[in-house]
Amino acid sequence: MKRILQIFLFSGLMLAGLSLNAQSQSDMCINEYLVINTSDFEDDYGQHNGWIELFNSSYGTVNIAGCYLTNDPGNLTKYIIPKGDVLTKIKPRQHILFWADNQPFRGTFHINFKLEDSEEILFVASDGRTIIDRIQIRRDLDSNVSFGRFNDGIGTRDGSEGWQIMSRTSPSTNNTGSDVESASTVFQRIDPFGAIMAFTAMSVVFIALILLYVVFKQIGRYNIYKNRQRTEQVHGKDVAAKEEDVSAEIFAAISAAMHLHNMDSESHDIENTILTIARVTKNYSPWSSKIYTLRETPSKK
Repeated sequence: MKRILQIFLFSGLMLAGLSLNAQSQSDMCINEYLVINTSDFEDDYGQHNGWIELFNSSYGTVNIAGCYLTNDPGNLTKYIIPKGDVLTKIKPRQHILFWADNQPFRGTFHINFKLEDSEEILFVASDGRTIIDRIQIRRDLDSNVSFGRFNDGIGTRDGSEGWQIMSRTSPSTNNTGSDVESASTVFQRIDPFGAIMAFTAMSVVFIALILLYVVFKQIGRYNIYKNRQRTEQVHGKDVAAKEEDVSAEIFAAISAAMHLHNMDSESHDIENTILTIARVTKNYSPWSSKIYTLRETPSKK
């Protein structure tokens, strides 16, 4: 019985691992492709061929080893991505390029078909059945002009939305953004001396201060209202009305007096500036004292 439970547990872990692996592979997508390459990007052999770019749309590393690329829906396992190559582990939000040169003996990223002879590109999961992504190849593309997603990983599978013809190809990099002027550069051109930036910053500060004033003012009013309600509940409305007639200066004076009373150095029981003259009594008469005699002591010269 214990052995059967171990077998079931091991099988469950295996299925969970396969499920997680399939789920991570589904984060990959076809991001861009180039059919006719005469003077565009060269492969590591110095040749110009069509290529397919895949993109990892997730924020985790995806291992595509064992997955398939094909141009034939009837043969989903036409080209298997070799296992054991560390380069098949695609980091988050990164790209990988496959050369469609029909020369798979040149390495992992050289597949066994060309795009000139293809109607469709399919990316298949490692189970050999699940189609993760597919795209129809356009025939109206000129030489060295690619077709890709406007934003990496975003767009429909059929290429109807989120895709664009790219006269400037971007293999193994972002489809947009490399040649787009940044927002900071645009703002610097609009505001070369920083006047708008300074005005905006000061406006934010003053608006924040005004909001804080309003918030604390309302909090104070709310506390006064709740205090009045508690007073009315305990002593009645007449006492609460009398307390409202007392000015804030009286409360401030009472608070200051209580504070001074509680401080030892300022207590009214100790008056350091009062000079007390006490009467001194003597037990003898100064006339009988030898130091006050009128007769001088004889001295020998």
